[in-house]
Formats: sequence, C-alpha cells, structure tokens
Amino acid sequence: MDFQTFVDGLKPMACVLSVEKKEDGGYGEIRIVAGNKPFVEFAEHPLFAVTPGTIIGKFRKNNLYDKYLPKTPDFEHKCHQSAILKKPVHTYLNINVANLWFNLFFLPLDYEEGNLCYCAFLNEKVDVDDIDMASSSSMNISNDVMKTCIKLRGSSDFKATINEVIHDVRKLCGAEICTISLVNQSEGTLSLLATSKADDCSIRPLDQYPNQYDVTMSWLDMIGERDSVLIQSEQDFEYVKEVNPQWYQTLIESGVKSIIIFPLRHNWELMGFIWATNFDTNNTSRIKETLEFTTFFISSEIASYIMLKKLEHVSYTDMLTGVFNSNAMNSMILDVVSKKSFIPKPYGVVFADINGLKRVNDESGHQAGDILIKKAALLLQEVFLDQDIYRAGGDEFMIVVKGCTKEEFFEKIDELKERTSDPDKVCLSVGCVFNDSDLSIRDCLRISDEEMYKNKDKFYEDHPEIDRRKG
Repeated sequence: MDFQTFVDGLKPMACVLSVEKKEDGGYGEIRIVAGNKPFVEFAEHPLFAVTPGTIIGKFRKNNLYDKYLPKTPDFEHKCHQSAILKKPVHTYLNINVANLWFNLFFLPLDYEEGNLCYCAFLNEKVDVDDIDMASSSSMNISNDVMKTCIKLRGSSDFKATINEVIHDVRKLCGAEICTISLVNQSEGTLSLLATSKADDCSIRPLDQYPNQYDVTMSWLDMIGERDSVLIQSEQDFEYVKEVNPQWYQTLIESGVKSIIIFPLRHNWELMGFIWATNFDTNNTSRIKETLEFTTFFISSEIASYIMLKKLEHVSYTDMLTGVFNSNAMNSMILDVVSKKSFIPKPYGVVFADINGLKRVNDESGHQAGDILIKKAALLLQEVFLDQDIYRAGGDEFMIVVKGCTKEEFFEKIDELKERTSDPDKVCLSVGCVFNDSDLSIRDCLRISDEEMYKNKDKFYEDHPEIDRRKG
C-alpha cells in the first residue's frame, strides 16, 4: 500500500502509524511510516520538539513515534485499538495551558504486513465553540454522570454529597477504588476530598504513604499537556518504571493493576485530581469518557467549595494567634445545639484566661500584650495537640478536648496548670469539665467558665499587686 500517496490526499495534519502486533494480541513498537506536508512541517519545527531545545532535523520515515510525538500510554492504547483491533477512535485533546482544542482521529487501515498493522492519525485544531462532546462520548455516559453529579447542586452537605457522587462514579467505572484529592501547591499539601472503595478492595490508600504529595504532583509531568494519564498494560507499567520510578514503586506496593487519572482544573488553575483504580479494562474507552464527563461537571462545584473553605478559614480564624476565633466557636455551639453536628462523648471542655494581661498592656504597651496572647495560644496548642482551640475573647480561650479518657484529660489539665503558674510568664486561670454523662454543650461551657472565674478571683487574691481589673 502506498501510504505516502494516501496521507498526501488528506488536508488535516496526518500520518500513518505501524503498530507491531504481539502474539498475545498486545502491541509492541509504534512507528511513523508516512506523513503529509502539514505533519512533516510540524515534526521538523523546533518549537514542537518532544524534548525542548533539541534539534530534530529532517523528518525520516519509520522512526519510533516518540521522536516526533509525546510518548503517552493513552496515545498507544488508541493506536492499538485502531490498528490492531480495527476500531475507529475519535477524541478531543485539550492543551490546558493554551486553551487549545484538537480533533484527534485514529482510522484503521485494512492492510497488514506480517505482524505489522496500520492506522492513520489525523489531528485538526478546532474552536471550543464547535466542540460537540456527544460526538466523542455516548449520550448514555453523559446522562449517567449528569444524574449523579446534579446532586451537588443546592446540596447543604457538600462533603457527604461528593462522597455519594464518587461512589456512583466508581460503580460506573467498575473500579475497586475511586478518589478525588485536592492539592495546595503554595503549601505543598494534599488532602482527600472523597473516596469510595469496593468491599473487597485491598489497595493501599494514597494517604497512607508519607510522600503522597510528591507522588501526586509527579503525575503532572506524565499528563503533560494532555487531559489524562492511563496505565493498564505491561507496556504502560514499563513506561512508568522508566519515567517515574517513585510512582512505579508505589503502584506495585499498592497492588494497582490499572489506573486512570484526570487533573481537576478551574480557570486553568490546578485544584486536584480524580482517579479510578483497578477498573474494568474491557471498557477502558467508556471509563475514560465517564471520568472526562465527571471532571467537566464537578470542577466548578469543587472550585466553589474550595473558595467557601478559604472564606470560612478567614472568617473563623483569629488573625493574631492562628487558632479558631469567636465566630467559629459560636458557629460550633449553634451546630451542636441545633443537632447539625455532634461531639462524640466523652469529651472535655476547658476555659483558660490570661492573668495579668492588663498590667502588661499598661506597663509595656499593647504590642507586648499581643505577644503574651500569642505565647498563650502556642502553649495551649502544645498541651492540647490536634484539638479545637478557640480564642473566645481578648484574653480568654476555650478548648474542646475529644478522643481521650477522663484520666488523660485531667493529666493535660495538670500539665497546663503546672506550665502556667508563674505570674511573670504566661499565667492562666483554668476551668474545666469532663463530660461523660448527659451534660449539654451549654452546660459544659457554663460549668468550666464559672470554675475558671473562681480560680481567677483566687489568683488575684494571692497576687493583688497584679490585679488591674478595676483600673
């Protein structure tokens, strides 16, 4: 077959690819055996070099495809589907950083030569307004995804609803586990927003690895300018082993046999990733389209959630100390009283008030007083590690202590009192209650507050020279 004459008759950028067929039906080397003028101009242009800065030189037939095109498992799967399985494939490619869209066609050629099968690859730039998502994805997939994602609209509990959505998406994909993670690149942190696991899932979750953020961000290099990364065949895993050995080791240790990952972006800003693991590889195309539609529908909802969390953080954080402020405390109390949330019993409540703050303000100025308040907050965070600490007022703090026994709670109280007994340092009056009965949150607050003020009065009786409360 005269491949050159064939591609020369095609207007869009086009080439013919040979795909080596293995005995087990898999694929081996993929080479470019012919290219039309637009493709040759693209291949020879230094701006489009696969490795930036390299000199490609003249286009030569029968080179491995990754000399001229980015090497990705997804591209190879489409070549395999088209050339060996004789299925026409159409998809869109979005170059996120430039907001460019391309029509990609893989057309099977009815010609084989020994163990070599062939397909034509056509690439055409398309305006975003002309994209018809339904042309590359069935309406059934679109409807299935829309039915579950629509739950997010108007939901009063985003976290619970997004977990419902990811559960539905996992079932649509026939996957063992499906996950949405959020990344904060400025802080170098990763958090799991939602995850769903099959009952018999044995995969080790990503959040159990100490290097989870680094592993996750390494996916970007593999995704590159494309929309996803797909790993399912032996060749794919060899590719990962070569370009990302750290992630390869994580995949092997976790028992991963297949994984497909999509980045979640909003206004070109990376928010996180969605991925399905150990999915039904007999329906890879359908699963890829399912996740593609899911990212399309949920990205704006997740962006809104992230923005609300940022606003909530500002609204609920004390700017001087970094602990929760009185807005957060009042909101927490209201939620518990109205039964929108609950604090599992037993739990402890602590009130702590700084002794001598007014004296410090009078003698050394309010900047010194602010330093004292910050020191008090840091000390409370050290004693009550990973507990909710609120700055209830100017010199007053409230702490809700969860997940400890009565003995452990009062050990912390004793430690706090011992570390804050010196009037010339951070000195606190403390009141507390341990709720292992039927006390309400308001009862706990009242009891601990009253005890704190009794202890404060006793402190100033013992140290009248410090008492400036009436001054």
